[in-house]
Amino acid sequence: MSDIPNPNSDLIYQLEDKPPFDQCLVGAVTHLLAIFVPMVAPALIVGTALSLPPEITAYLVSMAMIASGVGTWLQVHRYGRVGSGLLSIQSVNFSFVTVMIALGSTMKADGLHVEAMISTLLGVSFVGAFLVVGSSFILPYLKRVITPTVSGIVVLMIGLSLIKVGIIDFGGGFAAKSSGTFGNYQSIGIGLLVLLVVIGFNCCQNALLRMGGIAIGIIVGYVVALCLGMVDFSVMHNLPLMTVPVPFKYGFSFDLHAFLVAGTIYLLSVLEAVGDITATAMVSNQPIKGEEYTSRLSGGVLADGLVSVIATMLGSLPLTTFAQNNGVIQMTGVAARHIGRYIAVILVVLGLFPVIGRFFTTIPAPVLGGAMTLMFSMIAIAGIRIIISNGLNRRETIIVATSLGLGLGVSYDPEVFRVLPESIYVLVENPICAGGLTAIFLNLLIPLNNRETNDAREIELDVAPAEKNTD
Repeated sequence: MSDIPNPNSDLIYQLEDKPPFDQCLVGAVTHLLAIFVPMVAPALIVGTALSLPPEITAYLVSMAMIASGVGTWLQVHRYGRVGSGLLSIQSVNFSFVTVMIALGSTMKADGLHVEAMISTLLGVSFVGAFLVVGSSFILPYLKRVITPTVSGIVVLMIGLSLIKVGIIDFGGGFAAKSSGTFGNYQSIGIGLLVLLVVIGFNCCQNALLRMGGIAIGIIVGYVVALCLGMVDFSVMHNLPLMTVPVPFKYGFSFDLHAFLVAGTIYLLSVLEAVGDITATAMVSNQPIKGEEYTSRLSGGVLADGLVSVIATMLGSLPLTTFAQNNGVIQMTGVAARHIGRYIAVILVVLGLFPVIGRFFTTIPAPVLGGAMTLMFSMIAIAGIRIIISNGLNRRETIIVATSLGLGLGVSYDPEVFRVLPESIYVLVENPICAGGLTAIFLNLLIPLNNRETNDAREIELDVAPAEKNTD
């Protein structure tokens, strides 16, 4: 079996290509349109849930963009061991949203001042990020644990979990659910319009039109929504002209209990990062086995940890490798990491000028849903391709079926395991964690038969000389 899963890929630009300036700009904007709202949403959600002052929430949003830009540059540029060297985009980790809200609410109930609460939340996140840094050094020794089947299941669960977010936006978003307008003709019509425009341009033979398909679809949907009065510009009022990063602006505090909770989520995020990087390697036509792949995983996770250290020091929530851009790579056919440098610079600039960044949050939910539903489904398909690349014999089928059943089942009703202790429940209420942990346990518990063991050894022996010759 070849290390490269899709040698006949129809990518327009390969990993090391350097597209012309105009196409780089289109590619960068396309990625930004797909990830921007999910990037700033966590800070907005946490700020609203904890009733933070507007200036603190605005600062968290700005720092999220700046940290994402710095992290994206590290990932795509690959300094020594740091970075995956893929078109991997860093963004705020959604897994921390509920944790930050829960911990922050407890602190507020205990009478902790707002700034003291923020300093504690960011303090434990800062220390916890070093757990991810440490994890990157032991990843090469976990080949028996993190197999293509395990990585594929994680990617599949990421895609399936995100589809729920996409389809809710397609119908109008959570705000529409609260107001009773969810799934009305207006929302569905705009969502379908964006979806059809994206599909139409993706079928074009012209490389530039295909690259810009997602961006064009979102722009068309935005213009129509603007004409229908669906765009709310109130979020752009009373913003500072410029935001300057200040390390530990709200101080530094540490709480052991909060650290244990945040640390657990950090360790689980490593598994998610492995899945994301594997998916990016897959859609970028790069190896998903062998030393090169292992090096990318280790470097990507190391960058994840270092970027979260930088992010929490500046005042952002923790970051991780984003899954959304894998769908963009597949839809546009552009995997050139050079475009990531443009994305990084734009993100830093947007972070310095919050009024520009906040404009992206005015995009109505159905417009995003029309594009995201398709992109998230592409991520799930990438997971299936990773699973199949490892072969789907009886053993692997049992692992995949059980992990998919429990992971997807939890997404339908997270309360199913509520009887478990809280420390364990926090691990299994998330479908990505539930599916991924199940895959890891079964992969360790179910023995390989003799033929499978010999095949695995042959693959390892075949991979090493090929890599040595390549070097």
